[in-house]
Amino acid sequence: MKISNNWLKEYIKTDLKSDKIGEYLTDIGLEVEGIDKFESVKGSLEGIVVGKVLTCEQHPNADKLKVTTVDIGKGKILNIVCGAPNVAAGQVVPVAVVGTIIHKGSDSFPIKEAKIRGEVSQGMICAEDEMGLSDDHGGIMILDETKFEVGKNFVDYFELTNDEVYEIGLTPNRTDAMSHYGVARDLNAFLVSNQMKSDFEKAVSKTLNIDGNTDFQLEIEDSELCPRYIGAVIENVTVADSPAWLKDRLKAIGLSPINNIVDITNYILHGFGQPLHAFDADKISGKKVKVGVNPAGSKFTTLDGVERTLNGSEIMIKDSEDHAMCIAGVFGGQNSGVSAETKTIFLESAYFNPIAVRKAAKAHGLNTDASFRFERGVDPNSTRTSITHAISMIEEIAGGKLAGQLLEHYPKKLDDHYVILRFSKIEQILGTKIHQEKIKEILKSLEIVVLNEIQNGLELSVPAYRADVTREIDVIEEILRIYGYNKIDSPQKFSFSPVKLSFDDQDALENSWARTLQSNGFNEVMNNSLTSVKDETDAVKLLNPLSGDLAFMRKSLLEGLLENADYNIKRKNQDIKFFELGKIYHKKEKYEERKQLALLISGRNVSENWLQPKSTTDFYVLKSYVKVLLDKLNLKTEEQYLEDARFSDALEFVSNGKIIARLGKVSPELLKDADIDQDCFYAEIELENCQQLRSKDNFKFVDIPKFNKIRRDLALLIDKDVTYADLYKSAKKNPSKYLKNINLFDVYEGKNLPEGKKSYALSFELLNEEKTLEEKDITEVMNSLIKTFQKEFSAELRS
Repeated sequence: MKISNNWLKEYIKTDLKSDKIGEYLTDIGLEVEGIDKFESVKGSLEGIVVGKVLTCEQHPNADKLKVTTVDIGKGKILNIVCGAPNVAAGQVVPVAVVGTIIHKGSDSFPIKEAKIRGEVSQGMICAEDEMGLSDDHGGIMILDETKFEVGKNFVDYFELTNDEVYEIGLTPNRTDAMSHYGVARDLNAFLVSNQMKSDFEKAVSKTLNIDGNTDFQLEIEDSELCPRYIGAVIENVTVADSPAWLKDRLKAIGLSPINNIVDITNYILHGFGQPLHAFDADKISGKKVKVGVNPAGSKFTTLDGVERTLNGSEIMIKDSEDHAMCIAGVFGGQNSGVSAETKTIFLESAYFNPIAVRKAAKAHGLNTDASFRFERGVDPNSTRTSITHAISMIEEIAGGKLAGQLLEHYPKKLDDHYVILRFSKIEQILGTKIHQEKIKEILKSLEIVVLNEIQNGLELSVPAYRADVTREIDVIEEILRIYGYNKIDSPQKFSFSPVKLSFDDQDALENSWARTLQSNGFNEVMNNSLTSVKDETDAVKLLNPLSGDLAFMRKSLLEGLLENADYNIKRKNQDIKFFELGKIYHKKEKYEERKQLALLISGRNVSENWLQPKSTTDFYVLKSYVKVLLDKLNLKTEEQYLEDARFSDALEFVSNGKIIARLGKVSPELLKDADIDQDCFYAEIELENCQQLRSKDNFKFVDIPKFNKIRRDLALLIDKDVTYADLYKSAKKNPSKYLKNINLFDVYEGKNLPEGKKSYALSFELLNEEKTLEEKDITEVMNSLIKTFQKEFSAELRS
């Protein structure tokens, strides 16, 4: 949120410098993230003086240039080369002297003394766009010699605005501070409670000149949807450009001026925090304004030209025939807005039900300055103050005249919040004691009324504009931020009871895995669990999404990790090792929520060096990391091939019939969607399954065997469709207690092999822990393995 310093000081008179104001605002919770300078004319015309062209002759070396002499006062004559077609002797003109910085659009350049085609030039005669006064570059600006005095600073003839603008990182609950008046009110509370000089005048309604009557009528169909509504008919308005001061106010906070009527409504919105809306009164059928709902399925075209289908819950501003003119509190209609031809306006100031406004804004994907405030709850008691100020401005600036009394609906006053505050609770929360009189002083500065003093506490009435202060703890927070967080001493020591994590604690497992991955060069990422999806099958859709891009709960951690990879790869960080611990969501027979550990690797596995210039990561590198993690579970796992559209090649680890991990090479289609042009490998581990199956038998250390392992190798000729996993499972079924380890150490396909065949070389480690293995025992095991491979896979031994 942007707050203009000049505008702020319309409501609070203080001699404080902007940096000190920024410091105090930050102290009270309105965090100032930066202070920017604003100039209505960039450069503020500094270095530009009024001059008179004495002579103007053709440049000897350039057809389109003129050589002039210009008097800039005090007897100083400059030689200036000028390319403007309209320059002539006798003219009074603005002159930028040497050293002046010219700001033309987004470009800036200094004026230097130079030779142009051989002729000395000691300045520049300026066009309007070169001074930031307009976009006109048709020629130099020619001044009225009866009004402009030669030698005077050009800026003396203009009322320029120089301002400082605070960028405030406002929390969404502080609707009371979403305006210049609200910020001034908060700053005043701080200054008063800290005995500093402050001159703050509470805003009150303007006295209106009511002349005649209006034949417009107002009808509110549901007071729950619209508790308060004020309308005013203003005749004889002239829609035109706003005066410079109003334009500058809006420009300073980043708004573009439109016309005087719209600019005034924006001025009130950002001045007092109360959204207003102006309708062309001549377009209101039957001269009747109704506030209610229209049937679901009704069509309504908003100001942006988009036809929208209503869902039947929106608060609508309608005419006598129920034709919609505006989605109340959100967006106006195309056919009822103010235009250059408008002569009579109907001005609206209201308090709409925040929940209804929020639902309408979200349903139609509209986020406006008005909806942002209405859906959080504006001050219901500011509606009259704001509209009377707006009427006064319209009468002054647009020549309008109020026709008759204000049309008002306010059947039941919206009550302030009743809160009981205990002094003991304040001390308990803050850890320090604040004098009771100081507490009352702070409450008064915040316009919180003490209704009654009770034993060890106060009965309070919190003004309705503080929609976020409804509980005792809220009031304590208000007291603290005005009293000052910095005045609360930090304790010198903390007391806590350490909690011993049990074996079943999932956090312990997650932390162990995270440390293991970090030690292997992985970086942890955290992605938003809200996303968009292409395939809505099984997807969990939000009832009230923030936007179309955040309308679903994520079904997988893969998409987020691919976005992380894409971001890094595009910034030349192509060696990726990421992991994420997070939840995924599905809607099947019921809603499902599972926590996973996901890994993504890409690029090189080892940094490039002289010994190993290329080391591209692959599926087996990822598998090794997954194996390291699963080994911590002390589980017996099996591998099986997996068909998954996300992968081009994949397998899964299974234990006791439950899937505990999936891993594979990310499919080219997904990589293309993510705009990634290098291979990526992804794994996901089901945390809850792992925790449930995790063996509770502690790992035990055993002595190194006294007897040596014996290794035997087999080279097998097998069909191409036989996998190592098939051979491994078959070998593990061997009844021998001596067979300890199996490993595939070579694969060959190609020349000298029959069609459809491949060669696998496997090693087998055998060990008798009680004595040295005899050759007959070894032979028995190996013969058994060979027979099994021959029978099950038609394997042939290769010599």
